[in-house]
Amino acid sequence: MTSRPGSRGRIVMLVDNAVNGDSRVQKEARSAADAGWDVILLGKSPGKSEQHWLLGGAQVRLLKVPSPMQRRRHEYRRAFLRAPLAYRPGPLAAYRKQKMKAWRADLSIRLIQANEKGSALSKARLVPERVGAKAASRWVGVRLRRTHALEQRRKRMASPLDRFTTAFWKRVMGERAWRRLDPYLLDLDLAYGKVIDELKPDLIHANDFRMLGIGARAVVRARAAKRDVKLVWDAHEFLPGIKPWDSHPRWHIAQCLHELSYSKYADAVTTVSATLADMLVERHGLAETPEVVLNAPDAEISPEQAAEPVPDLRELCGIGPDVPLSVYSGSAAPQRGLDIMVESLPQLPDMHVAFIVLRPKSPYMTGLAQRAEELGVADRVHILPYVPHYQVVSFLATADLGAIPIHHWPNHEIALITKFFEYSHARLPFVVSDVKTMGDMVAQTGQGEVFKAEDVADYIRAVKKVLADPKKYREVYDRPGLLDQWTWEAQAAALDEVYTRLLPGSKRVSVERATEVTV
Repeated sequence: MTSRPGSRGRIVMLVDNAVNGDSRVQKEARSAADAGWDVILLGKSPGKSEQHWLLGGAQVRLLKVPSPMQRRRHEYRRAFLRAPLAYRPGPLAAYRKQKMKAWRADLSIRLIQANEKGSALSKARLVPERVGAKAASRWVGVRLRRTHALEQRRKRMASPLDRFTTAFWKRVMGERAWRRLDPYLLDLDLAYGKVIDELKPDLIHANDFRMLGIGARAVVRARAAKRDVKLVWDAHEFLPGIKPWDSHPRWHIAQCLHELSYSKYADAVTTVSATLADMLVERHGLAETPEVVLNAPDAEISPEQAAEPVPDLRELCGIGPDVPLSVYSGSAAPQRGLDIMVESLPQLPDMHVAFIVLRPKSPYMTGLAQRAEELGVADRVHILPYVPHYQVVSFLATADLGAIPIHHWPNHEIALITKFFEYSHARLPFVVSDVKTMGDMVAQTGQGEVFKAEDVADYIRAVKKVLADPKKYREVYDRPGLLDQWTWEAQAAALDEVYTRLLPGSKRVSVERATEVTV
């Protein structure tokens, strides 16, 4: 499959999600297409079928990812020694449970029928069977509990045997041990790899650590077929410092080994902060410092986007313009510290809080809503869904302050995250926890107040200080050049320079120069 006529070359972008909700990759794809590249963005379908749409001039394809290897081999085997009473893996446990329910339900109907007939003999005949059903149900219950306990142990993988086998494979296979520790990575490669090969890209842009290996393996196959393909690795976070997505300890070890295995194949690396760039150089022995491409918002949007009405945040919250409103927009998880915004409300009697999150009904957000009920502040907590990324700044602008109450995790210390720039362009005063990079920046610019992470009293102090003189913090944004450097247009230009450096024959011809040549 060849690039479309007139393009500068084909870029295949890879991301390990369904694209919606990931503003960074959406902006990367759209801006690269606007710059003349033929862009196909491959993501992971949340359902059983592929999905396709256009993102500006870029194509988006969400792929089906069958995942039989996500369930590890030992989960298919019986554990005779560890749990002799547990059922073998598969549908048998559910079948036994349902069969016992059906047996006892049927006996109840037969007993009712015997009572209706008034037959003592019929009722007596049911006694042995009823006793047997009760005993069998208890036995099945014991085995079900043993089965469930085994499943939980296998998910945690924290037993001495699990720790031994993890260490064994790491020692024997080294970096290649990820294949044993998390074979789901191979499921991903099988789903994405064949599509990448069919597309025959000139450059692969792999977002984050899982896609790095998929992109690198595609490059290896392409070069074996005598096609020169370049690989850009876009490192969103410092992998050793993340809070693992999966609960079992093998997952994090596997991802780190996988990343180490394939980072050497990257022809260029981009990342989200200068601090992280330096850390990546040290960890992976990179020959060049990665280009920093910030998660900044668009300074300008298309006429089609501008024509879409922006929801009114205060109207959705049911409050007027004079009611104090703090806002949090972004990922929702315990380490994001959103609970502090709810816990503070009894001591901030006029304050309302709006959470704009991807999944308003997630267990975490449901828990926050329940806590608000317990504190008697539920009417002042508003949980709202995402708006399109190009509307975020306008949507947030009517709030009184933007909160970033994240906890101290290694990755939280090193980045200026997307909401930092969105809040800034919305000209919101900040209340941010004392994580290093963002805390230092807010203290340096004066655009908000810094509080001690997870300290409710200090958070309340910071909020009250901002509300006492919001004009002081908003005036910071009038400084010449401050917001100009925090735009996606500036970041897109830097990213395009990376692409052009790797594919020098693709240099973009300016409109003026093209006109001269035509004349």
